Amino acid sequence: MLWDPTQYLKFADHRLRPAIDLLNRVDLTSPSVVYDLGAGTGNVTELLANRWPQARIIGVDSSEEMLREASKRAANIEWEVGDIGQWQPAATPDLIFTNAALHWESDHADLFTRLMTSLKPGGVLAVQMPRNFGALSHTSISEAAKSGPWHSKLEPLLRPTPVEPPPFYISTLSPLARSLEVWETEFMQILSGENPVKEWTKGTWLRPLLNALEEPERSEFESAYADLVAAAYPKQPDGTTVFPFKRMFIIATSG
Repeated sequence: MLWDPTQYLKFADHRLRPAIDLLNRVDLTSPSVVYDLGAGTGNVTELLANRWPQARIIGVDSSEEMLREASKRAANIEWEVGDIGQWQPAATPDLIFTNAALHWESDHADLFTRLMTSLKPGGVLAVQMPRNFGALSHTSISEAAKSGPWHSKLEPLLRPTPVEPPPFYISTLSPLARSLEVWETEFMQILSGENPVKEWTKGTWLRPLLNALEEPERSEFESAYADLVAAAYPKQPDGTTVFPFKRMFIIATSG
């Protein structure tokens, strides 16, 4: 999928906060090898490098566009183009950190098992995934995709909910983990700008559908979706928009 780093970074502060929450819960003093899977533009990878400056830090992402932006960051980070769904570490990691990336991958039972078993004993798998796919911000994408002349092109691209409820990850990881924490947080994001929820999803979940269309259908589909989310998330009296967003967090320590 073609990513647009500029669009994604429009809400960089809001996208960074869950990663900081996750990082603050990682209890490792001096890891030697740290991977950031789904590194994107590298803002989270840079946090990892700042926390553990003596570690080997490797950011992995499938998007060359994103990694070109990431390469402007700290010089002590290695960047690797790779499919995180099939990824195998070249060096055995003390920490696999992945923020808002694994929901793009399928077969989570196999994926999470592979990630856990690739760690050193005592190594940590730290995961944050959005779990907001039942919200109107996301269900409106399906509604708009099915409602216009573009439906035959877009319906095949619609994905089922990609993230399972917490008990699935608990049952998958518990046999492999010495310790396991799983929790959810709903962030009450206060956004600025014109129709910011549309702009938010345009940088992520809406992107593959927009990429599949040519003009004028592309703009017409975007406009149909924009109308739906503008009604679902109206502006507050001060001009801001409140966008509740649920995220799931996992920290599993290898046994």
